Amino acid sequence: MGLLDGLRAALGLRAEADAKRDADPEDLFGMSTAYLTMEAELGYDALDIGALCFSGVDSHSFREAVDEVEAILEAGQQETGTDFSVSEDDHGYHWVILEDSDPEDLITSLHFAADTFVEHNYGSRLLAAVFAYEDRAGQPAYWIYSFRRGRFYPFAPRSGRERDSSTEFKLESALDGELEIEREKEYWYPLWPSTGGTHPWE
Repeated sequence: MGLLDGLRAALGLRAEADAKRDADPEDLFGMSTAYLTMEAELGYDALDIGALCFSGVDSHSFREAVDEVEAILEAGQQETGTDFSVSEDDHGYHWVILEDSDPEDLITSLHFAADTFVEHNYGSRLLAAVFAYEDRAGQPAYWIYSFRRGRFYPFAPRSGRERDSSTEFKLESALDGELEIEREKEYWYPLWPSTGGTHPWE
């Protein structure tokens, strides 16, 4: 199974078929308290960046949905100062990337973007929301929300495409109760960046 097939299986059709609860953009607001726990109890600083991953579809109505997402974020940029961009990765997935030093504004903007897809009946195209953190040693960690599963899971990548499982289990334990955690580890799918990239959307 290749990387692309693995992502489709973990965040796509198989996850949707096995889902035990409906995904809801409102779940993203769980990060409003989680980022405080990450900083105060675990020593992780928010990197002031998050992203929404979605799969595209070749249709005029879907393009209109994406255009509306961009228009909403552009309008909100004046009020919140949340910068955004839209890109496509090497695997053909699309990303809305947002940057804001205020975690609340970042979370709200991600919610608006996801909710707009849902309102346009393209909620099924949403794959994941990703929130980036870094510990005092400069090691990255991410909280990933799977829209197909309606749950969060941690991802702690290391060089050489290795994962720090002990860190992931530590994050799971610390945030259990604040976030709806994915219990089935087979769905803790790694979102590796492209060659030379730093974040999953790069």
